[in-house]
Amino acid sequence: MRVGDELCTALEKRGIETLHIRSLFDTPTYAGSYDRSLAAVEQALEENPSVKVVIDLHRDAISSTSTIRRTVNIGGEDAARFMVLVGKGTTGGYQEIPDFAANLHIAELLTDKLEAQCEGLSRDVKVRTGRFNQHIAPRCILIECGTNENTLEEVLCGIPYLAQAIAETLDALEAETMSNEE
Repeated sequence: MRVGDELCTALEKRGIETLHIRSLFDTPTYAGSYDRSLAAVEQALEENPSVKVVIDLHRDAISSTSTIRRTVNIGGEDAARFMVLVGKGTTGGYQEIPDFAANLHIAELLTDKLEAQCEGLSRDVKVRTGRFNQHIAPRCILIECGTNENTLEEVLCGIPYLAQAIAETLDALEAETMSNEE
């Protein structure tokens, strides 16, 4: 919740209006959490049709012996690294599948914007066969904010950079839309 709150604050400082769904979806069990979150996001989109992008925040689960680099040093502080996950929707027997090409494009833009701020701040985009509720809107991204091996402080240290990258990504998408309309 705290990471989402901090991201909303950082985005709003950049003039980006946010809506934060502050519900926990992994209780009573992790099984069914995507179904529970789907219902909440669908309701939010119905009530707020002007939403331009849906961001699903997670933290990646890795083993304590993983060799994945967990932080990057920015200005003397350790910041957790980010990763964008994109689902193809090819497993699970779904009736509706995500707009994989559009979501991958956003993921790549966001990753590039993170890397432009600090090399190593982002891990490579991860493509998976699941859907991850990325079918519910034209622009859906799932961002892994660090891992279970990061501290909250490390994740929060990176949030201003993530907010800046999101703002720049939204600007780039808007410019592309305007260019396509001309």
